[in-house]
Amino acid sequence: MRVFALVAATVTTGVTSGLFYTYASVTPGLRTADNLAVVQAMQRLNVAVLNGWYLLGFAGALVSTAAAVVLHLPSDGHRVLPAAVGALACYTGSLVATRAVNLPLSQALAEAGEAGRAEYGEPFDPRDPYGARRVRWSAARALLSTAALGFLCWALVMHCDISPN
Repeated sequence: MRVFALVAATVTTGVTSGLFYTYASVTPGLRTADNLAVVQAMQRLNVAVLNGWYLLGFAGALVSTAAAVVLHLPSDGHRVLPAAVGALACYTGSLVATRAVNLPLSQALAEAGEAGRAEYGEPFDPRDPYGARRVRWSAARALLSTAALGFLCWALVMHCDISPN
């Protein structure tokens, strides 16, 4: 079960890390597009990403990483525990960033409507402050989830007693 939990955590974290990396890589490129194009592109991306595969990776990474930590709590699993806990902390950080920053920004875009205007009728410019904040926090999510993936890879090395040489 320990190996299964580590492999599941590594795969699902890798998938989610890749998604976060993609967002972090794509959003800076939208700075040169006009407001309406940015709003429409991000609205469509935010809707398209919400599917079962996304949920499987997103929630699966948290559940399987937590399971790996719990399964390695007994004394014979302590070699792996620091790396597994590091992975859980980093991945949890990426979820906190998602919940605290990225989801509210996505909601603001959803509420901007097709015309690309905020509820109060003013022009909605997603690049400022939306865009700069989105780019920063997308990069933070990508870095945190990639660090989690690195910790999980190290946990597998430690679990399997593979010499890195």
